[in-house]
Amino acid sequence: MKRKIALTLVTLGLVALTACNTVQGAGRDIESVGRKGKEVIN
Repeated sequence: MKRKIALTLVTLGLVALTACNTVQGAGRDIESVGRKGKEVIN
């Protein structure tokens, strides 16, 4: 029983870390598109 709980907590932690990295990467991509758009306009 304790092993299942520990495994569940570790899995949830890894999923949370992955989600944060994905959101952070998406933010960088959006910034990059904004910069390129600004360069094209100028």
